[in-house]
Amino acid sequence: MIAACVDVGSTDTKLAVVDTSSGALLHSASHPTTLGGDVLDGVDVLLRAAGPVGHVYCCSSAGGGLRLGVVGFEALVSADAAYRVALSAGARVVHTTTGPLTGDGVRALRAARPDVLLLCGGTDGGETDTITGNARRLAAARWRVPVVVAGNRDTTDGIVALLAGRGLPVVAAGNVLPRIGVTDPGPARAAIRDLFIRHVIGGKRLSRGPRFAGLVSAATPDAVLTGVGVLARAAGGDLLVVDVGGATTDVYSALQPGETAPDAVAGVLGEQRTVEGDLGVRWNVDGIVAAAARERLTVGPGPLGLAAAAVTVAVRRHARAGRDLRHVAVVVASGGVFRHAEPAAAQAALAPTLHDHAGGWALPRAPRTVVDSAYILAAAGLLATPFPAAAAALCAGLIS
Repeated sequence: MIAACVDVGSTDTKLAVVDTSSGALLHSASHPTTLGGDVLDGVDVLLRAAGPVGHVYCCSSAGGGLRLGVVGFEALVSADAAYRVALSAGARVVHTTTGPLTGDGVRALRAARPDVLLLCGGTDGGETDTITGNARRLAAARWRVPVVVAGNRDTTDGIVALLAGRGLPVVAAGNVLPRIGVTDPGPARAAIRDLFIRHVIGGKRLSRGPRFAGLVSAATPDAVLTGVGVLARAAGGDLLVVDVGGATTDVYSALQPGETAPDAVAGVLGEQRTVEGDLGVRWNVDGIVAAAARERLTVGPGPLGLAAAAVTVAVRRHARAGRDLRHVAVVVASGGVFRHAEPAAAQAALAPTLHDHAGGWALPRAPRTVVDSAYILAAAGLLATPFPAAAAALCAGLIS
């Protein structure tokens, strides 16, 4: 069976054609995303060039990707856990508020224009007043953005009934912080993905008719994070991925459970994503320059110079969040600026990050570096559920 895996980005639409029986990459291509008309125009150009395929799988970050708001209980506990869950779900967190919502708080939340709201608070069996009061405040304010309820399970049914009774799209998920010190991102991540597909894609008016929404099965960062997990298993060790885009720079790490990944839960390799919304080589060049100046870094010439600075800043921030990257065996660079560069130039752009010890953060000691020039990670994430063996073989090919 031949599968076409399509990643619709805000700048480019990428295609990887994979033989699902072997995991072999048969073809890859890209086309400028046709945001000025219908995004399916660019998708169809790629699919026609691919020839007959049995399945089409699609992820998207076009139209700015998924904007997520977080309403939590206490900044250093449940809200922090929800923030990390949101990032792993492929969302850009545009607003976070903690404690009892006020009228001004609701207005600030609205001004941030989230596509989905993650409502959390309290461990299971713990405090209930804050999350319940916040739900009532949202209902009274006639909140209309879809909500994922992922807090104290004792409150979930009542909150869902309250918000659904106001005609609001709402999904219940397991508590993101069932016990102090235990984060369970899976259920909330799945619920966010569900709302993204059912309510957000269509609302961005990226395409006429229902076909595009029917094709999309994940936000692109969510698909890539899944692909990172598959690749880490294929590599058999810790992994770091840097994805430099026009508007953001994303950093993904997958750490083996144990001392280097204390937040890992059952079945998870400690995958985590951080997104740096001020670092982009097209739309956020000024952000790169400003961030580099704060970090006392020099920005080199051209797009690769910008990318090198963006990666160094982004990986520093990722490591400062408590990620021990010393045992990373493979570093993967993704994004058009690396894909379109000569291999030696791309490797040279990564070198400053891999030899950056200015702040004492735990960076990779002696990793191998590769460039994902054929859009492998998003494709592997899309294929991970329907064709896990193919996804694994595809990732093995990237690092072989």
